[in-house]
Amino acid sequence: MIFELIMLVFAFGFSYAVIFAITPLAVKFGLVDTPCNRKQHDGAIPLIGGLSIFLAVFISVIAFYPLTTQVVSYLVCAGAIVILGVVDDYRQLGVKIRLCIQVVVALVMILGSDVYIQNLGNLFSFGDINLSWLGIIFTIISVIACINAFNMIDGIDGLAGSLSILTLLSVFILMLLSGNYAFAYLPLIIIATVAPYLAFNLGIKGHKNKKIFMGDAGSMFIGLSVIWFLMVSTQASEPAFRPVTALWIIAVPLMDMMAIIIRRTRKGMSPFHADRDHLHHIFMRVGFSPRRALSVILTFAILMSSIGIFGEILQIPEWIMLALFIVVFVFYALALQHCWKVARFLRRKNIKN
Repeated sequence: MIFELIMLVFAFGFSYAVIFAITPLAVKFGLVDTPCNRKQHDGAIPLIGGLSIFLAVFISVIAFYPLTTQVVSYLVCAGAIVILGVVDDYRQLGVKIRLCIQVVVALVMILGSDVYIQNLGNLFSFGDINLSWLGIIFTIISVIACINAFNMIDGIDGLAGSLSILTLLSVFILMLLSGNYAFAYLPLIIIATVAPYLAFNLGIKGHKNKKIFMGDAGSMFIGLSVIWFLMVSTQASEPAFRPVTALWIIAVPLMDMMAIIIRRTRKGMSPFHADRDHLHHIFMRVGFSPRRALSVILTFAILMSSIGIFGEILQIPEWIMLALFIVVFVFYALALQHCWKVARFLRRKNIKN
């Protein structure tokens, strides 16, 4: 336990040190986020949160963690996705380029980790669904979906970071409960490196006027890390938890992305078209402050993760957990649609007044 504590303190401290070290460089070389019609903040904010998190994770894992083939594969793929994110933060790459590189990273991760999503569990009470070689295609789609889900949800201070901590903590709890300790402390290392970023991003006491953003590098790194943990946890010979449980512990980013894609497709728009119709934007249009919106969304995410964890502990049949998830998503999508209409009505009323 002392060794693990030293490891986490090191990860936390190194993340802090990297933030202070590279912030001036980000400002000097223009790796900053400036306000525009979709981004409402004051001044140019350094986009180094994701880079600091990855560097701290990389050094901490190299220093303290057994470097198995799977771990090395994860670090290589994470490094590639962070480089993609940094370039995208700096140059604004096109959607096709980002997707192509994400596909390549997904394939490398599958080959390097020697694991992919092939067993979906007993979702319909007729026995396990085995995808065989189709699982490779399903895994690639899942990797892209998870990366972009966390990328899309990163819209207000603290949201992507808080949700990543909640998801990774849920993974750690499920690994611990199952006795699957092979990768159990890796999620905690990432949590320890995300904590300093949150302190700066939220302007916690002692960190005001030192704001930084996670950037695409950070949100894509978190998304890749989450899907990797879900893969090695659900597809191992002795899985830590069932695939359906994974839906619950990433419910908010997943539901937000699915609802947005459905709405954009119905409008004849590209699923990757940027807008301000995400859950957090709608809360703020209704009148919530960013902090209050963060609190409400995080509370909902905690509820969803808790349902998933308790469903796993109680071994509630997978088809029931899936059906319940679908019901929650339908209500979520409908509520989001009507909230958006209410927000639009209130905005028009305010303009007229």
